[in-house]
Amino acid sequence: MTAYARPADLETALALLSDGARRVLAGGTDLYPGAGAQLDGPVLDITALPALKGVTLKQGLRIGAATTWAEIAAADLPPALQGLQQAARQIGARQVQNVGSIGGNLCNASPAADGVPPLLTLDAEVELCTRDGGRTLPLDKFILGPRKTALAPGEILVAVHVPATALAGRGAFLKLGARAYLVISIAMASARVVVSQGIVTDAAIAVGAASPVARRLTQLERALIGAPVGTLADQVTAETISTALDPIDDVRATAGYRAEAAAELVQRLLRGLA
Repeated sequence: MTAYARPADLETALALLSDGARRVLAGGTDLYPGAGAQLDGPVLDITALPALKGVTLKQGLRIGAATTWAEIAAADLPPALQGLQQAARQIGARQVQNVGSIGGNLCNASPAADGVPPLLTLDAEVELCTRDGGRTLPLDKFILGPRKTALAPGEILVAVHVPATALAGRGAFLKLGARAYLVISIAMASARVVVSQGIVTDAAIAVGAASPVARRLTQLERALIGAPVGTLADQVTAETISTALDPIDDVRATAGYRAEAAAELVQRLLRGLA
């Protein structure tokens, strides 16, 4: 088996992957640091696959899994995607954004993956393919836990899809870290709000880095629908956030601090969107 392969079409890539275990390489911004001094074993480089590139807006949104964060940040997208674009501009340094991909961010399945909360507010689904066919999964069914996904052997994440119904309203994203730039999130939040005549008609809120997987705050979302847009932040407390998230303790912050921080981030998002 060739140690390194960079096929030019998806069919060849899937055939190579089905022949044996290969590490899938896109931007490498998670793969290389995790490999240590040497990247062992056969590698499948997917950066030359046209099916995995680009942002297409047509009856919904499709983002190829190998599309970089810099490309997402620069794309002409509806206001509902502002949260995702704000996250794209805060993932690492510019060098990381130029090579790091949305698919890699999802497959790495870090609790602190900045791309996940805004995608959850967009009801995102992932498109998965093997040599024998394809399937789609809601994003919250794809990421199962820290560093754990529903990706099956021989399967590649091909694209992320956002339904047309989730392209309404306006989105936003905020994160908290130990410094202003180049930081792993202690807590982050994203929101998308649809408003008609000053009243909220739809709301989607997600928090990441505060629990083993990023989560939608569905109870809070339901409470916001029908509320005047200027009162949204009043609905958010650390207690309601903590109940929804089951916050985690780690070297970056305690669970209690994360609950307080997440509540503050959500309040700031809702004030900004108002």
